[in-house]
Amino acid sequence: VQLQASGGGLVQTGGSLRLSCTASGGVFRLNVMGWYRQAPGNQREMVATITDGGRTNYADSVKGRFTISRENAKKTVYLQMNSLKSEDTAVYYCNARTNSALVNLWGQGTQVTVSS
Repeated sequence: VQLQASGGGLVQTGGSLRLSCTASGGVFRLNVMGWYRQAPGNQREMVATITDGGRTNYADSVKGRFTISRENAKKTVYLQMNSLKSEDTAVYYCNARTNSALVNLWGQGTQVTVSS
């Protein structure tokens, strides 16, 4: 099973971007899908997660600005990012896992750069 992320890029402060990530292959039910990010010199941090039942969880720093969603039939998760700030600049990683975490997948990362 692989995760393929897309949608990163360069945007000005206050702008928007939409990230997508699709899982291909495998027969696992990916119960939780989400996005994490890592800025230079920082640890990887959770941005948002969503269960297959639609329950969401957001980092405090992105609440009200970012929206996570998923299409289970397409094994795809999205991250709509609005009102972007310079501190949102990071490499964003897609994650998908089963509830047991026996299957825990990471995408290749996509760069998001917010310029002031």
